Amino acid sequence: MIKVEKLDVVFGANKSRNHVVRNVSFDVASGETLGIVGESGCGKSTVLRALAGIEAGWTGSIAFDGRPIGKIRTRDELLRAQMVFQDPYGSLHPRLRIGTALAEPIRSMGLGDGWDQAQRALVQVGLPAAFANRFPHELSGGQRQRVAIARALILEPAILLLDEPTSALDVSVQAEILNLLADQKDERNLTFVLVSHDLSVIAHMCNRVLVMKDGTFVDELTQRDLEQGITHADYSRQLFEASFL
Repeated sequence: MIKVEKLDVVFGANKSRNHVVRNVSFDVASGETLGIVGESGCGKSTVLRALAGIEAGWTGSIAFDGRPIGKIRTRDELLRAQMVFQDPYGSLHPRLRIGTALAEPIRSMGLGDGWDQAQRALVQVGLPAAFANRFPHELSGGQRQRVAIARALILEPAILLLDEPTSALDVSVQAEILNLLADQKDERNLTFVLVSHDLSVIAHMCNRVLVMKDGTFVDELTQRDLEQGITHADYSRQLFEASFL
């Protein structure tokens, strides 16, 4: 479903040049959940932003379902992959009602006014349809993240890109959101790329994990490796040991 070859992302120039992602290649099978882990600033979120079309300053190649994807996305390409961000409050406009925010992708794609779809999308993520008339500040953090997931799914993408989707939430709510994502993945046969620093989340959700350090992948772990605590690189071992201290 996803094939990335020799992806490079550089910010700035000369003395301020920062080579964030370095010659990264990977693929994700249809229906698979791939995890990317690493310390803050290693480049994992930048990879997601390049996949989503938010970051255009990349070189290399990206393909979805065997079709090359350009830096400037067509409408069809935008429909294929949607993103859920880390902060559910920051990713929703504070002055827009929830229904308006959910309907915006539908309107942007010229598929109608989106209000009916917005109400259905709320129900699909376990919220009352009446929440369409509320503002983001009237919802809890977990409810806002459900809205963010509904907004990402409303265009029925094949790929969902998840950037630390539970890290801004209380521990008691995290499991609810992860279960919601797992249910939606099964119902819709979605392909996930999940970025997280929380290895318990990664182990719970992912079929396979890439470990990132300084813009490159230094290790690849299977689900069995995760279950048995097996690593193949010193950095991976240090990362896992630190996470369980």
